[in-house]
Amino acid sequence: MLDFFLTPFSEFEFMRRALVGGMALALSGAPVGVFLILRRMSLTGDAMAHAILPGAALGYLFSGLSLGAMTTGGFAAGLVVAVASGAVARATSLREDASLAAFYLMSLALGVTIVSLKGTSIDLLHVLFGNVLALDDATLILLAAISSLTLLGLAALYRSLVMETVDPNFLASVSRAGGPTQIAFLVLVVMNLVAGFQALGTLLAVGLMMLPAAAARLWTTDVTRMIGVAALIGVLSVYIGLIASFESGAPSGPMIILVAGVFYILSVAFGRSGGLTRGMGSRRHLEA
Repeated sequence: MLDFFLTPFSEFEFMRRALVGGMALALSGAPVGVFLILRRMSLTGDAMAHAILPGAALGYLFSGLSLGAMTTGGFAAGLVVAVASGAVARATSLREDASLAAFYLMSLALGVTIVSLKGTSIDLLHVLFGNVLALDDATLILLAAISSLTLLGLAALYRSLVMETVDPNFLASVSRAGGPTQIAFLVLVVMNLVAGFQALGTLLAVGLMMLPAAAARLWTTDVTRMIGVAALIGVLSVYIGLIASFESGAPSGPMIILVAGVFYILSVAFGRSGGLTRGMGSRRHLEA
């Protein structure tokens, strides 16, 4: 039984690389996802994941599958879409979610078009779905660097980020940190989506950020514990997903996200802080 869980990683280097890269993504992305959920910005994460595509596609257009060019382009595109959608929402009658949806749809279409014009269907699949089993040294260093910067950034922003999430009006009355905190947080979101893009592609990058966070929200209401639970679920999703992919031959990226989805469904059913069984137990207690 022990060999079943250890052999894929002890015998194959590409599995060890995938495990290290996936865990780096989980440890930084899941905590960011917790704050997206608490701030009711869940769909923002999904929109931003698609928004990085045209920048990454332009990097691909000029430099091929270059890590530096695609990362820089994706990061720049994500920031541009975030700023532009906010500016349109403030200058017009559109709400920010509608503005962001419009920008992300245009970005997705533009990115797919750019990749399709230069590359093949294989290149397009690589951009959209990534390849977590093909992480090289440079990509692993990038993922580790972004994970470290994210955790340091969250530690530095933690107090003001929690206050701005729970009671933004109070924070505005005692400090001017609300605006800079929001901008810094969006930068962390884009950074993690760009990192996820390298391993899971634009369509799946947000999955490892949001599903563990959503599952953790159903187990606790304490923000600090929620971050820890989300990171743990993310790491377990990567580990179990890679093993399941290795044994079944299924694609690794989608399998990781499917395992995270299973954790979410189990949390919906049995979560101690809002799960279905807890809700039914509360109703029976009140009826009695």
